[in-house]
Amino acid sequence: MHARRPNGCTTVSRVSANRLSSATVRGVIGVAAFLVVGEVIGRIGIVARNYLPPTSDVFEALWRMLRDEGFGTDVLVSTGNWLLGLATAVAIGVPLGLLLGSVPMLNEVSRLVVEFLRPIPSVALIPLAVLLFGTGTEMRVFVMTFAAIWPILFNTIYGLMEVDPLAKETARSYGSGRLAVALRVSLPSAAPFVLTGVRLAAAIALILEVTAELFGGGGRGIGTVISVAIYGSGQKDVVLAATLVAGMLGLLANLALEYGGRRGLVWAHQPGGGR
Repeated sequence: MHARRPNGCTTVSRVSANRLSSATVRGVIGVAAFLVVGEVIGRIGIVARNYLPPTSDVFEALWRMLRDEGFGTDVLVSTGNWLLGLATAVAIGVPLGLLLGSVPMLNEVSRLVVEFLRPIPSVALIPLAVLLFGTGTEMRVFVMTFAAIWPILFNTIYGLMEVDPLAKETARSYGSGRLAVALRVSLPSAAPFVLTGVRLAAAIALILEVTAELFGGGGRGIGTVISVAIYGSGQKDVVLAATLVAGMLGLLANLALEYGGRRGLVWAHQPGGGR
């Protein structure tokens, strides 16, 4: 009897799992080393503890904050606003990218406007957003959407440029119109690019949410906790602990999007299936 050979998909899955496991181990080692360095620097006095507390002090402050219901509300507020801003950017950026990527004339006409708006620092729009919308959710969503829409828009357009022309011609030969081709052929093919844009946009939106809370004033959120700790009590351990929470939110979102992409975009990760 001959031993059964594993099929290609099983082999690729095992290789991918081994690579992911190795990357995870290296990542854990890197984080542990970073925390140890922070503890040593804070303890031996290379940097004054009132400027850079040791890692153990930061985790102690984090433990106190996690037991505080008020801080839990701040995290929920920031997370809710962040997801709303990201969803708004996706809802605008993906259809607009499909439109501009599918109609070259519109892309050329709008290019100058897009290239003018894209370099504008989103942080610089916070004072204007406060004047227009106040210091609530609307202001934060506006700033996040403006900042996060660009990677989604451009990745969608670039993804459409990589679509196989033969696949589009085949769909048209079966009577599909421009919209049907865009939704049934172009968008699925460009989906890995779009997902990459969303992952980049998620990090950008979180940065702008916390920044808007810091400088926009009013309301609750992780940025407000940081602002009060800096300008009110001067508790640097609280500042770093709240920053650590924001970083963990971004990391979890990135891992969730990466996992969702691997599960949902199966064709993009199979042999010969694209990127």
